[in-house]
Amino acid sequence: MRQSKIALLVVLALVVAGCSTAIPGRPTAAKVVRNEGSSTTEVRGTDGGRIDQLAATALTDIEQYWTDAFKSTFGKPWQKLTGGYYSVDTSDNSAKPPPCTEKASDVEGNAFYCPAADAIAWDRTALLPVLEDKFGQAAVVIVLAHEMGHAVQRRMGITPEAERREPDRFPTILTEAMADCFAGSFIKWVNDGQAPHLDIGSDTLDSALGALITFRDPVGTSPTDAQAHGSAFDRVAAFQDGYQQGSKFCAAMTVQNRVFTQAAFTNIDDRARGGNLPFSDMLESITPDLNKFYEALAQQLGKTYTAPKAEASQEEPTCSGDQGPVAYCPSDKTIKVDVKQTLPELHKELGDYATGVLLASRYGMAELAVLGKPVSGDEAARSALCLAGAYTGTVLARKDGFGLSPGDMDEAVNVLLEYNFAARDSSGGSALEPGFQRVAVFRVGVFEGAKKCGVS
Repeated sequence: MRQSKIALLVVLALVVAGCSTAIPGRPTAAKVVRNEGSSTTEVRGTDGGRIDQLAATALTDIEQYWTDAFKSTFGKPWQKLTGGYYSVDTSDNSAKPPPCTEKASDVEGNAFYCPAADAIAWDRTALLPVLEDKFGQAAVVIVLAHEMGHAVQRRMGITPEAERREPDRFPTILTEAMADCFAGSFIKWVNDGQAPHLDIGSDTLDSALGALITFRDPVGTSPTDAQAHGSAFDRVAAFQDGYQQGSKFCAAMTVQNRVFTQAAFTNIDDRARGGNLPFSDMLESITPDLNKFYEALAQQLGKTYTAPKAEASQEEPTCSGDQGPVAYCPSDKTIKVDVKQTLPELHKELGDYATGVLLASRYGMAELAVLGKPVSGDEAARSALCLAGAYTGTVLARKDGFGLSPGDMDEAVNVLLEYNFAARDSSGGSALEPGFQRVAVFRVGVFEGAKKCGVS
């Protein structure tokens, strides 16, 4: 977060101890291959091992998807890659390099589409196995589907020559978002049970999307950078758009209709902090800002806002079920904040706006009470999360004072994918699952505002 130049009042007296606590809720990954050994895709340079079998199976289904989707999207037949697919052992100095490279080590830790050869290559030793280990098999599939998205772009006429000739029309951040979007449209096809060999349920996406987040740009990268691939928020958003809206939506993406949240640092102090405020400073700064936002919203809707009292807790609050490290307590209209255990750990692990999202959703729950809306049940949980997004959208738009830093939107994505705290109702139930859906609800608030959060 970026602090205002005007000092804000201390709302909570905080004593953060130096202890740590285990935080539950990590997603688990599942196998995605339904029909083992049934791929028809030829891979050059393969060792015939399990990871290349997974890649070949994925590419077999990706090719099948585009055989159908390309014609319905662009009105002409799909053309298979003329250059094929290459697996590279980057630990072997004598290994033959794939197209667009001079030596095998050029591929280390990477997968890419080579437009000059119309080929896709990947590192089978230092990339795909690592992705599978960290994020599950679906992550491998998503990465390969993304690279195929670039092959789709070439068939659309978005070539390296076109990008160099019209960089304002085809900036890298847009073409990367489009490839993420195409990958999302493919995964939805798989999720709908149409793939011959793959089976990817929506419950595996939270972990798999970690692959996109891993390949995000460093915090503070300018969106106009020639190598910009997008922030975690922008990449997940593009993937979700493809998943929800399909390949035609992806193909129509332009710099005019696409909003990117990635930003460069504009403040020296903010850069020095990596865009993160200390835990106590974050609580001190965001609490009055949340009250100001929700008071204005209540007034717009003809209600009188009474700010909930913020109280520090030395453990996760249990006033009204298990809402996580921040809770709205309907009985006394308070917001209780864990300042010693889970919340400080999340703040340290994920960044300051992970804290911000959790606070914004619980203040959203307090807003629902002010508006006379239910604070329990599925709709209450969705509305509170959406309101957290609406608040975030207003802070994102600010140019001065208390506002978002580069990386804050990524922190929001991370906390929503990994934990369901922000989507629990006031009794600790009705949490929206999976995290993929939580991000989608949050995005509605960010881009469409509180009017879409069921409060009017």
